[in-house]
Amino acid sequence: MSSIWLPGHAGPVDDLIGRVQRRVQRFAEAHGVEQPVVEVELADGALLMLESISSEPGYGFLTLLPHPDEEGDAPYELVVPVGSIRAFAVRVPEPGHGRFGFAGYSVDER
Repeated sequence: MSSIWLPGHAGPVDDLIGRVQRRVQRFAEAHGVEQPVVEVELADGALLMLESISSEPGYGFLTLLPHPDEEGDAPYELVVPVGSIRAFAVRVPEPGHGRFGFAGYSVDER
C-alpha cells in the first residue's frame, strides 16, 4: 500500500492547514501587512474570501469561514472535501477593505 497522500482523500488535513497558515504568515511578513487577504477557489468555480480555516471535521474534510458578502450578512461556515479546493490565493488587501483580512486557523477546536 502506498503512503502517498492525494488531495481529496483522507490524509493529513491538520498538516495541510498548518502549512497554508505558515505561507500566509510568510507572505504577510514579506509584504508588511498585518492580515493579508486569503481567497480559496473551489472546484465549482466559487471564489471565497476567507476569514479563517479549520481542519475540523477531518477525514478528508475541512471548514472554511468566508467573510460575509455584505455588511450585516450572517456569518456561515462551509464544510468541504479537501479535493474540492482548486487553489488558495494570498494577496495584499486593497486600501479601505480592512474587514477582509485572514484571522487564522484552528487545528483542533475541541
